[in-house]
Amino acid sequence: MRRYEVDVPIHHATDQERRGHHVFTGRAAGERAALAAAHNAYDRAVQHVSAGHPAPDDSSNGWAAHGLRTDWVLDWHKATTKEWANPNNLM
Repeated sequence: MRRYEVDVPIHHATDQERRGHHVFTGRAAGERAALAAAHNAYDRAVQHVSAGHPAPDDSSNGWAAHGLRTDWVLDWHKATTKEWANPNNLM
């Protein structure tokens, strides 16, 4: 499996002018699988954080949500997925 990058535009829940991107990376069979894995990692993290627990970091395929900000909204319908280019041999 190849490593993919999923870039998800984000905005602050109460201040629409505050914008950015949340980036997920991990292994997947293709772009659709990568998007689904990133979304699943995010959903799991939100569930844990909402229950007062730390976000899980136990995914064997690399998909996890770090730096979760519950006051930011991810615009999944605008997400882009591409094969990850490894800058500076990070992994």
